[in-house]
Amino acid sequence: MTVRPFEDVVAEYGPMVLRVCRAVLGPADAEDAWSETFLSAMRAYPDLSPSANIEAWLVTIAHRRAIDVARTNSRSPVPAERLPEQHARTGIPGTYDPDLWAALRSLPDKQRKAVAYHYLAGLPHAEIAELLDNSPAAARRAAADGIRTLRAIYPKDDPS
Repeated sequence: MTVRPFEDVVAEYGPMVLRVCRAVLGPADAEDAWSETFLSAMRAYPDLSPSANIEAWLVTIAHRRAIDVARTNSRSPVPAERLPEQHARTGIPGTYDPDLWAALRSLPDKQRKAVAYHYLAGLPHAEIAELLDNSPAAARRAAADGIRTLRAIYPKDDPS
């Protein structure tokens, strides 16, 4: 069996990984986590089993890189005065919606991650449970509660 070129993996799964990173970390740190995810994946790709679930493998790496970015940010000094942050639109699929990000940010950590991993990455609850160190039932509940909360606090306007 021939090994699929890594560039094809990035092209296919890159947008999904970026959406997950944005949902978990926010738009300011998502691109760094995305880059770190694919750097780590590129190093490990030659040893990946041909039968591996690439999507789940990449989300697992993204989850770990998101933890690294959050740790780094928690250790960084915070300036007393800051300019408003300008979010880059380059490389981010779709339109940035600050209201949606605010709604996602308001969710508890496990709910936000469960929503991102299930609804944006398409992972089954059993794999999400492993990432979040809980049971599949707890992962399912966190995703459902997160979606219910998002529907309550972020209603989409009907354009008609």
